[in-house]
Amino acid sequence: MALYVYLDMTRNGLLPNEFALGSIVKMCTNTRADLLGWCVHCFVLKIGLEKNPFVSSSILHMYAKSEVIEAAERMFEDTDSHEVGCWNAMVGGYVQCGLGFKAMSTLSLMHRKEILMDKFTFINALKGCLILGDLFLGRQIHGLIVQSEMDPCTSVMNALMDMYFKNAEKDVAFKIFNAMQERDVVSWNTVFAGSSQAVDARKAASLFNSFMFTSLKPNHLTFSILFRLCGDVLELDLGLQLCSLAFHLGFYGEPLVASSLINMFSRCGAIEMARFVFDSIPFKSINNWNEIICGYNSSRDPEVLKIFCQMWNSGFEVNECTFSCALEACIETQNLQINRQIHGVVVKSGFATNGYVCSSLIKAYFKFGLLDDAFKFSKDLDKSDMVSLSTMISASVNQGCISESMEFLNCLKEDDGEPDEFMLGSILKGCARISSRHQTRTVHSLIIKTGYEANVFVNSALIDAYSKLGDIESARMAFDQSPRSDDVVLWNTMITAYAQHGLVLEAMKIFEEMMFSNLKPSQSIFVSIISACSHMGLVDQGCVMFKSVTLDYGLEPLPDIYGAFVDLLSRNGFLQDAKHIIGEMPFKPWPAIWRSLLNGCRIHGDRKLGEYAARKLFQLVPENDAAYVLLSKVYLEHGNWEDAVKVRTIMMDRGIQKNSGHSWVEI
Repeated sequence: MALYVYLDMTRNGLLPNEFALGSIVKMCTNTRADLLGWCVHCFVLKIGLEKNPFVSSSILHMYAKSEVIEAAERMFEDTDSHEVGCWNAMVGGYVQCGLGFKAMSTLSLMHRKEILMDKFTFINALKGCLILGDLFLGRQIHGLIVQSEMDPCTSVMNALMDMYFKNAEKDVAFKIFNAMQERDVVSWNTVFAGSSQAVDARKAASLFNSFMFTSLKPNHLTFSILFRLCGDVLELDLGLQLCSLAFHLGFYGEPLVASSLINMFSRCGAIEMARFVFDSIPFKSINNWNEIICGYNSSRDPEVLKIFCQMWNSGFEVNECTFSCALEACIETQNLQINRQIHGVVVKSGFATNGYVCSSLIKAYFKFGLLDDAFKFSKDLDKSDMVSLSTMISASVNQGCISESMEFLNCLKEDDGEPDEFMLGSILKGCARISSRHQTRTVHSLIIKTGYEANVFVNSALIDAYSKLGDIESARMAFDQSPRSDDVVLWNTMITAYAQHGLVLEAMKIFEEMMFSNLKPSQSIFVSIISACSHMGLVDQGCVMFKSVTLDYGLEPLPDIYGAFVDLLSRNGFLQDAKHIIGEMPFKPWPAIWRSLLNGCRIHGDRKLGEYAARKLFQLVPENDAAYVLLSKVYLEHGNWEDAVKVRTIMMDRGIQKNSGHSWVEI
């Protein structure tokens, strides 16, 4: 209707004012009528209103929404206005196009020109920080908000909370939330979504209970977030209570809520309930289909392929998520025939160049062991498709095709492309697996050249690779050259490297440096150090480390720590203590821990306890060769040749063969 009025005005010779033109441009933006919007822009230029702040900001927003950011930039440069609306439109346009750095540069220029910022400026700026993942910039913008002395605005506080939550600063986000004088439903939704990664069921229920005591009412986004939260923490009981409330408030039929319900039931193992929700949706969306396919996928149910076929036959327009889930289902159900059929559908549907779908296809062919098909398919890929190339490299490494993964990396370099941290990490993992010193050094030089030596993920992989090559000096050099961060993974890798080489004192020194940096050690660090103490016979130090897990750091030891501690005691002759630990630990014993005790009995000649450990091991893994070999050695060490022969005979009668070891050298 507004468009018809505008057209009548212009046909009758009447000139619309800035408000009419701005409104028409906004209508073109909202309805994605780009061509009409460009025509209006031409008319604006013709009548000389292009410098009007209201009109120019509307046109800037239109171009940004259409992702024609170059046109928006040209118009912004020609605008002499210092009105905040134009600046907001430009910052928001950069954010919408994912250009976080340009958004921050524009904000910085705005600050230097002393343009008075408003709530829309700060909201867009905080979104730009999220694109960059830069917490430091976010804190600076927080400072500008405080400095501006503007009245506390709920929408700005919501954006500020969201920025802190997504940068893992939950305590700061909660402080802002608690200090807010006025909260809306978006504030609560932000808290629910932001705290979902580190919240338990009781905390979630407490938060929602507090929300329900306010005068606010939940909306469809509230329930969508909470259902997914229940799925994350596998809390079905709470989810069912929320489901009843959603039904009572009339949100059960919302497509977004239904998708989240399907996700929650699937994650909690209630696939029949997920299917019931799916079947009860009168008008199913593509997201509903994708959720139920992914749900059946996670439960490894062959029904998933039937649902995909049903969806395809219903004429639904599938997307990349649908194909990726369907291909994953083929892997889980080992259905190569359907996998090939889906490949054909992918080509016909025009998704053959989609990076995520191609990655799923490559992964599927590798999983089926069809390496030639995977390599053949990869030749037709766009070498600039980083997702597919990363998958090819990772899959090649996982299948032991290290030379092929290096070829893919070389192809990328020949096309003037640069590998990302995931490619480099995968390649280094492969180099470590085959103990290739030359290739490791080659990749190391590429890491320095591309500037990834500051990346924690890449550096950890590099230290691990050098360690497994036996080059502990190069591993330490890589550690020393890396920027020390608050990421415990880097420290853990170096400690593990020293521990694996039996350099317990050096490992302990790194551990002490880590403590001085106020970093909380992970449980895997204790496993590495206790294992090193075990091999070096340092029982007292190992016992101190085991006790410190609980006493000094308040952690409940995981099974791996108990396993390392039992190995320490067994290997060094404290066999009864090791047996006591196995009996007292809060986990059911597993084969490896009985194997450690049995090996200790072999070393120290304890026949009676060795027979006890062997019986336990036979009960758990009757077909495993280790129990028979170790028990026969216990008898041999004790001089009991007849019993040793009996064990070997039983082993042969049952068709159990001793796995032979192997080693290799790089030539």
